[in-house]
Amino acid sequence: QVQLVESGGGLVQAGGSLRLSCAVSGRTFSSYTMGWFRQAPGKEREFVGAILWSSSRQHYADSVKGRFDISRDNAKNTVYLQMNSLKPEDTAVYFCAAELGPLDYTRGAEYDYWGQGTQVTVSS
Repeated sequence: QVQLVESGGGLVQAGGSLRLSCAVSGRTFSSYTMGWFRQAPGKEREFVGAILWSSSRQHYADSVKGRFDISRDNAKNTVYLQMNSLKPEDTAVYFCAAELGPLDYTRGAEYDYWGQGTQVTVSS
């Protein structure tokens, strides 16, 4: 079984930075595509970004492109979401997710494994 645990959320002022971590249990971490999603109050869950298992290429939603960066450390079974130039509209619960080769990594439904989420609040 694969388990994901996020950490690193908190309260930050607009323009600040946070780094989220997602620790993954399991022996085949390097085989998983890792996605980050977020859900703001009253809104649907949305794709933030993903890092592919096969190439470690990253893909981002337009709303975060150029501000967020995803990286992975396969030796530590951990994926990171570095968030810079944060805006109040980035306020949400952030989730990491894992899947072996999803067809569409932007779709949450493609991922079988999810963390519990971590709150990020950006004050104006």
